[in-house]
Amino acid sequence: MKIAVSSHNRKKITGHTGRCRRFYIYEISDDNVINKDLLEITKEQTFHESHGQTNHPLSNVEVLITGGMGMGLFRRLTAQNIEPIITTEEDPDRAVSLYLAGELTSETPVEGSCHH
Repeated sequence: MKIAVSSHNRKKITGHTGRCRRFYIYEISDDNVINKDLLEITKEQTFHESHGQTNHPLSNVEVLITGGMGMGLFRRLTAQNIEPIITTEEDPDRAVSLYLAGELTSETPVEGSCHH
């Protein structure tokens, strides 16, 4: 399993997923993190710019943890079988640990096409 966490500044979970260009990718095996890499994407590959792109750099993740997103992106991820999680947790590692323990709660996405 792969979990992506938006973290534009590489320290905290990013709130505006649509424009985020840095994501930690956690590889999970038997509910344990076995690898963590930073994925940096181009501006053109951001969710805000890449509407409908089928071969997105995050297409191979099962879960995306972030601080916020609009309903449009929420639906887009769900349609691609990616579980969108919107959290108030700011620490990427802690968010993944809480998710694996079944303790990370998800907020409701924002109505409209963009989260501000």
